[in-house]
Amino acid sequence: MSILPDLTLRTPRLLLRAFTPQDALRVFEIRSDFEVTRMLVFPAYPPVLEHVAAWLREHAIEWRAGTAYRFAVVADGRVIGCADVDEIQDGCGELGYWLERDYWGRGLASEAAGAVHDFATSTLGLRRLVAGHAADNPASGRILLRLGFRHVADRSRLYRSRGAEVVRREYVFDADGP
Repeated sequence: MSILPDLTLRTPRLLLRAFTPQDALRVFEIRSDFEVTRMLVFPAYPPVLEHVAAWLREHAIEWRAGTAYRFAVVADGRVIGCADVDEIQDGCGELGYWLERDYWGRGLASEAAGAVHDFATSTLGLRRLVAGHAADNPASGRILLRLGFRHVADRSRLYRSRGAEVVRREYVFDADGP
């Protein structure tokens, strides 16, 4: 299945669209807040603008290959975060999301994650999604539970941003039920 990169997803308050190279500075600004980046497994802290730009360039390649769909989350006319499904293979993918701190606590992460969850299961036809969050971020777990995920394990994982092992709560969603 070929999904065009001009695809957008809409929720009552958000627009989700493919990232562009012009988003690099904005993503860099958001990830410069340690409270945001410390919740993410892979990004380094502090961020490096050139690394952020390279990450954004990879998105178009992943999109064309069908291995990842990373959406810029836009509110109030500006990028406020990311919601994505990646690691796509064999009918399974991994759901992820993060937002700028000024937008926490408003239900926007739930909206963005829900839109990508629906895209992954309805449009892409994925039968299984996995997701996870740092144990010290229980709000993210509540989002996953509302989306129908179930907790399956707690595992220690290196969070590059923190430079330390962190307990990561892992979840699974099976479209065909438990």
